[in-house]
Amino acid sequence: MYRRRGWPVVLYEGPVALRPLRLRDAAALREARVRNQRWLRPWEPTYPDMPLRTGGLAPYAGMIQAIRAEARQGLSMPWSITYDGVFVGQLTVGSIVWGSARSAQVGYWIDSAHAGHGITPTAVALAVDHAFFTVGLHRVEANIRPENRASRRVVAKLGFRDEGVRRRQLHIDGAWRDHICYAVTAEEVPQGMLRRWRDSVSFPEPGSGPPLGPEGPNGGRMGRDRAR
Repeated sequence: MYRRRGWPVVLYEGPVALRPLRLRDAAALREARVRNQRWLRPWEPTYPDMPLRTGGLAPYAGMIQAIRAEARQGLSMPWSITYDGVFVGQLTVGSIVWGSARSAQVGYWIDSAHAGHGITPTAVALAVDHAFFTVGLHRVEANIRPENRASRRVVAKLGFRDEGVRRRQLHIDGAWRDHICYAVTAEEVPQGMLRRWRDSVSFPEPGSGPPLGPEGPNGGRMGRDRAR
């Protein structure tokens, strides 16, 4: 069935990899989310599906099971972001619409200890190229708060267009927040988004340190939502 084309899959670029989110990621997911709660809070929905504070693994395992079920229906592609094989964040191409639209939204977050080294834009480029050239989607959006300048620079560098502000789109950090809609279509990156990014950044050998390249906090609701 075409909706399952290209999934599951592991994608690589240097030491950065996207691999399908799995149930045994629940412990690493919980640890990273709790440790990064101050880092993620400005970009988190006020009532997210996955709270930043939780004492057990059950909510994380439940979330992973839910988005894996969406993936089996062709509605989501949930990945763990790894660096040198270590879990450092999450990226999901979700809200996939088929038919005449063939569109999706990308959401992502990264551990603050690994921010600023080009990992997230590399992961986004890998995911978007796969969505366009293997899965067959046509348009990908990233919705980002105007205050999140670092994340806005990431999508601008990757070739996303600014399509304007969506007023009071989501309730985040205690209030209804505006988001800027960024989008890209397959025709705008005929040689691939990763190639564009690769030309501006180089990666060391695995284990020799982080890659070079600008990046900031790219918060995203876990699993099924947008870039913040």
